[in-house]
Amino acid sequence: MKRREFLSASLLAVTTATVPHVAVAQSAFAPSQTYPVGDFILGRTRSGLQVTHKSRPDHVIWETPSDGEFIVAERATADIRSFGTPEGSFEIYDTVSASYEKPTIDAVVLTGAAVRVTGRLTGTTGKLGYQLTFEAVSSAHLRFVLTAVGPNASAINRMRLLVGSTADEALFGFGQQLTYFNQKGHVLPMLVQEHGVGRGQPIITQLVDLIGDRGGGTPYTTECPAPHFISSRLRSMFLENLEYSVFDLRPVDRIDIKVWSPVMTGRILYGSTPLDLIEAYTQYAGRMRALPDWIHNGIVVSVQGGTEIVRSKLQALNKADIPLAGLWIQDWTGVRVTNVGKQLWWDWKLDENYYPGWSRLVDDLATQGARMLTYINPFLSVEAGHDSLFEHAKANGYLVENTDGTPFLNKNTNFSAALVDLSNPDARTWIKSIIKTEMIDKAGSSGWMHDFGEAMPFIGKLHGGADPAVWHNRYPEEWARVAREAIEEANRGDDIVFFDRSGFTKSPGVATLFWLGDQIQNWSEFDGIKSAIVGLLSGGMSGFSLLHSDTGGYNAFGLKLGEETMPIVARTPELFMRWIELNAFTAVFRTHEGLNPAIAAQFDTNADTIAHTRRFSRIYKGLAAYRKGLVADAAAKGHPVVRPLFLHYPNDPNTHMVRYQFLLGPDLMVAPVVEKGAETVDAYFPGGTTWIDLWTGEDAGGPGKWTTVPARLGKPAVFLRKGAAASQAIVDGLKATGVL
Repeated sequence: MKRREFLSASLLAVTTATVPHVAVAQSAFAPSQTYPVGDFILGRTRSGLQVTHKSRPDHVIWETPSDGEFIVAERATADIRSFGTPEGSFEIYDTVSASYEKPTIDAVVLTGAAVRVTGRLTGTTGKLGYQLTFEAVSSAHLRFVLTAVGPNASAINRMRLLVGSTADEALFGFGQQLTYFNQKGHVLPMLVQEHGVGRGQPIITQLVDLIGDRGGGTPYTTECPAPHFISSRLRSMFLENLEYSVFDLRPVDRIDIKVWSPVMTGRILYGSTPLDLIEAYTQYAGRMRALPDWIHNGIVVSVQGGTEIVRSKLQALNKADIPLAGLWIQDWTGVRVTNVGKQLWWDWKLDENYYPGWSRLVDDLATQGARMLTYINPFLSVEAGHDSLFEHAKANGYLVENTDGTPFLNKNTNFSAALVDLSNPDARTWIKSIIKTEMIDKAGSSGWMHDFGEAMPFIGKLHGGADPAVWHNRYPEEWARVAREAIEEANRGDDIVFFDRSGFTKSPGVATLFWLGDQIQNWSEFDGIKSAIVGLLSGGMSGFSLLHSDTGGYNAFGLKLGEETMPIVARTPELFMRWIELNAFTAVFRTHEGLNPAIAAQFDTNADTIAHTRRFSRIYKGLAAYRKGLVADAAAKGHPVVRPLFLHYPNDPNTHMVRYQFLLGPDLMVAPVVEKGAETVDAYFPGGTTWIDLWTGEDAGGPGKWTTVPARLGKPAVFLRKGAAASQAIVDGLKATGVL
């Protein structure tokens, strides 16, 4: 019997309610037989399997559900549809034509360093064998491989593994998730895609769906997922698969993991603390390189519009004495006018007519200790007069192609662009040469926004017959790797900062910085300022240790009335200044003029925004010494710079549900204002510690309590951990920049 499932980017699931904390629970069944696998112990129980570690054999770190249903094999046919403006969102329909369930455990055999579990599954068309092998890769990694075996195995193309869970087990991570921090009760597609505009916010999402080819997204769409989680019970696992997978976290007693492959490969991790588990995970995913010193000097300000306008903005910054790390000029290649306003020409060469005197501008920035940052993405313009790179790539076979051999063209707004085929070694060498020659050498770039990476089609032609379905999630990893190789080949590997929005499991090992995509300029939990905080927390759990967001958000919308545009959704000075307060306490402090700069508040909108930018640029600079230590920790251990409270207070159940408050390292706690007009916030003070108000030096809040605290504009709710070794260095740094 066929079963049609909708497993798309649009999946919505119920939200779990807060549940009481229970100490780390053990399996209901003690193992009747155990098998050593390196430092791990595989146990066979009455209902299935469980895994412990010799360092703590009483703590079950992985187990099968109590009803014994833990493996399903399927044969299915996919219908995948791309949509959105820009294209890069996906609907995925899966028609299951055969399913094999009800696993038996016929044998558990210890063979050398591995244990092999074999058994049978029963389906409507007969029996099917399976094999589940466990092998210790290190003292913290137990690798597993699940595959079908036997006469019917060749037809299987989906594998499901069901893992035991509990009703009160909070589940964190899964890459850069933007709406919910605890994902228990939700369904998460592990699919790189545009995160959408609205992402479930009522009215806005529906309007974008209507006028933007259903590009509104959902609370579960993200450019940067990772098939990885850490739970409140110190259990953690991840998939090595690049293929599309889905984590169904709605059942209270299990996690249902489905991968679109005949083989599921993953790892079960051991660690005694949440930070240990992140360290273990990033041994595989990779760890982010330390940021160069210059990025800590102050704010990176987004400016554009040609040399004259940029010079005037730089003059305003200097006149206001705002500490400046760099100018970010995204329109260095020139601009085109589209149906959403001004966009860039994607022909990656400096437009010297638009920016006369560019080299002088780069030099002038250098004299004041600031850098030039630009922009690139993996698309190439196809319009006449701006298609030189496209024509070269087309002639040499460097582009992703349709099945008929024509270049695949991705629709953006009212234009389309070709996509570089990163599976082709020659294409990689060529696009790296563009980065090295046009951006680093000629444009003097010390960094850039390394945009897009989500639109790789599932159907098409890649170099050497590479599988597009595997390459879809792999593409952003390789797009970051291309940039990393380019800066290293240019001998600038420790100095240049490029920031990606798309990524997958291994992206942290090659990218230098991430940002959280294109938030709407509003207060929404789905796609506004609140989502930026949740993205920081969830991404940090999955190895994306250096994260930041566009200050003030990106997407803004207005109504054209003659020559004027009336703002409909656009950041006010208040929202802009509250977002400034948030971002000054993250890894990198950067602004964005936004999609429609004319209707959105900027750093120089008025005297208040200028003064606010100056104050928090000095705060960011004053925290440099403390933050550099956190960045070094990220490079050495994978620990995030911005941290959820859970990472340091895992035994306090209240921290499991805190999603709009964070730690900057272990010693600063920030509760940013995320509600319009608010001058107070409710902050949670975790048990076992005492915190001091950063601005007054007075004790703040009681341990284990929610407290309403003042947070007037300019002095957000920020607290210093009492007795912390870094306390004096933090205070001294802020005094040196004149903010304390």
